[in-house]
Amino acid sequence: MNDTAAQGPTRIGPSTRVLLHDLGVRRDGDEWIVGRMATRTFVALPAAGARALELLGEGLSVARTAEVLRDETGDELDIADFVGDLTALGFVARIGDRPVPDAEPPPASLPWLRPQHVRHALHPALPVLAGVLLLAALVVLVRRPGLLPGYRDLLWSPHGSVVLLTWAAAGWTLLFAHELAHLVTARAAGVPGRMRLGTRLQFLVMQTDISGIELAPRRHRLTSYLAGIAVNLSVASALVLTLACTDPAATGHRLAAAALVIALMPLPFQLMVFTRTDLYFVLQDLTGCRNLYGDGLAYARHRYRRAVRSRRRPAGADPSVRLPPHERRAVRLYSVVLVTGTAACVAFMAAVTLPADVTLLVRAAQGLGPAHGLARNADSAAVLLTLGGVNVLWLATRCRDRRDRRDRRDRRARRACGPAATS
Repeated sequence: MNDTAAQGPTRIGPSTRVLLHDLGVRRDGDEWIVGRMATRTFVALPAAGARALELLGEGLSVARTAEVLRDETGDELDIADFVGDLTALGFVARIGDRPVPDAEPPPASLPWLRPQHVRHALHPALPVLAGVLLLAALVVLVRRPGLLPGYRDLLWSPHGSVVLLTWAAAGWTLLFAHELAHLVTARAAGVPGRMRLGTRLQFLVMQTDISGIELAPRRHRLTSYLAGIAVNLSVASALVLTLACTDPAATGHRLAAAALVIALMPLPFQLMVFTRTDLYFVLQDLTGCRNLYGDGLAYARHRYRRAVRSRRRPAGADPSVRLPPHERRAVRLYSVVLVTGTAACVAFMAAVTLPADVTLLVRAAQGLGPAHGLARNADSAAVLLTLGGVNVLWLATRCRDRRDRRDRRDRRARRACGPAATS
């Protein structure tokens, strides 16, 4: 057990001074985004909170900080309580002469990749080049619409196993490139970033956590959010140009057409902003919302409770009322998209995906055994390994994410914190 923790909580008195960890700060409208990159913890502070943080960082005591703020704002602020909030967030390294126990920082993916290695990823010329490439591909498609691919292009070979291997190789390569683009652009902005598997409703996805990009300028934030989509569109554009320059009967042409379909397939999923896709984060940033998904979900739950409320179980206060007007409008509109989209996805899973998966798995299980030939056993085993493996991986990832959220629940920052005025 940590000796400091064993001694019990440190009392925060008027003469207490604190030592803060290295914190990043960015002004955002009337608030300040403050965070610690090492632990990926970020909060929005009012102006008084940012000023209190500055004074505490300069070595002023709790009482002296409160006195300065009283002179500047005219309010009596509870700085001791504010220091307690900062400590809970992991922003305080030492209280008085006692160190504060620190959490283990989450590991970053590709830690050897330094910001100076990828600094050109945020160069303003890159989006222009991607736009020129996309425009050239669109011009080619307008002049030669026959190059526009269809599902038949995926079946480029008469051998099913070769087709499946092509899908897997191209799909995973593009998926890795998509997520690597997020990681590289975030790393260029000084954000560690972490790639791993995740779930979005019934979908198994690969995701990149770029917490900390909140401290970067807006252009860098939007570049990081849109980098994956830009990679897919750039690859697709290059493949269109390749198709225009190759013989339709050549194997390379057919492979390029199949790869083009695979590159375009993930893009419609990005429109499902109710699953927190890349475009969701763009939408959240442009609307100025702090937690569009969380606030939208809270508002949707409130509306549901109002619809089914009774005298014994009142609906409670509207959680969106505490939000600024521009956020309130965005959250209420997003809650409609959230409920509608989630209901549609769950309904599709119940009506189509789940019955199809169960049917295939049952058939595969029935096709195993000595009563069936080698080909039938091999086919059944392949179905069980691929389809069953994906579902098991989804379930394991879902359980891991829920466990992680539960472990972080007590450590998560509130949406906004600051020194509270005392009565």
